[in-house]
Amino acid sequence: MSIIRIEQSNPKYSRDNTMTLTLNSTHIGGRQDVTVYNPYSQARDLPVVILLHGVYGNNWVWMDLGGAHFVYEQLRQQGLSEFVLVMPSDGGIWEGSAYLPLQDQGNFEKWIVEDVLEGVQTTVDAVSKHSNLYISGLSMGGYGALRLGAKYASKFNGISAHSAITKVADLRLFTETPLAKYQTLEEHESDIVYWCKKNQAQLPPLRFDCGKQDQLLSSNQQLAAAFTDANILHRFTEYDGGHEWLYWHQHLKTTLCFFDTLEQNPKRA
Repeated sequence: MSIIRIEQSNPKYSRDNTMTLTLNSTHIGGRQDVTVYNPYSQARDLPVVILLHGVYGNNWVWMDLGGAHFVYEQLRQQGLSEFVLVMPSDGGIWEGSAYLPLQDQGNFEKWIVEDVLEGVQTTVDAVSKHSNLYISGLSMGGYGALRLGAKYASKFNGISAHSAITKVADLRLFTETPLAKYQTLEEHESDIVYWCKKNQAQLPPLRFDCGKQDQLLSSNQQLAAAFTDANILHRFTEYDGGHEWLYWHQHLKTTLCFFDTLEQNPKRA
């Protein structure tokens, strides 16, 4: 077991409908935090949406910079299915871990797909091993969502990404950390298209978008072209907007509605 200890916030003293977890994990050699929205529902086996943040971010940014809980509640009033939103830290290394299993630094991939999920399943009664799992993210988190969703295709029911970094080289646009530090043991470990091809038969429905004024637009267009060439089913959309929270706040609605469609009828999305 990689989780050594879990600290859980007291709902009497916490923000409404919000739980904070601190997980001490051997995968990352220390403690990191996870924010959970809608953890106290009386429903059972609720679907989980994992939201991954970008560089310089942490577990709190999706709510406190992106207003994820406001987007969710607005959509709930319009008929959205009930979800549990899970917003973890990326692991807290450098400007961002890229959610990769890094040599000599920590396994930030297993932190997400094992530790975070186990921590939520252990502490949130509304979530179980039978809950459907969805993954999304922005920028570096979009890269994490696409890569982890493809590598662990049988674990997830849907993948969505916004303004995604599409390859490790894109990190140089946002970080000072030398790219050489993002080395992995396996040659193709960081390659999104590789994992999509490898697990194509199990790949869940996949969508991603990027702003027309975003510096990552070309990278996203190239990824969409690579998916098309490899016959990987996907949906790519370009919207007006840049690499900014205004864009991500607006298009989180797109992700949640996409996942809701999958909950209602997986074949329609």
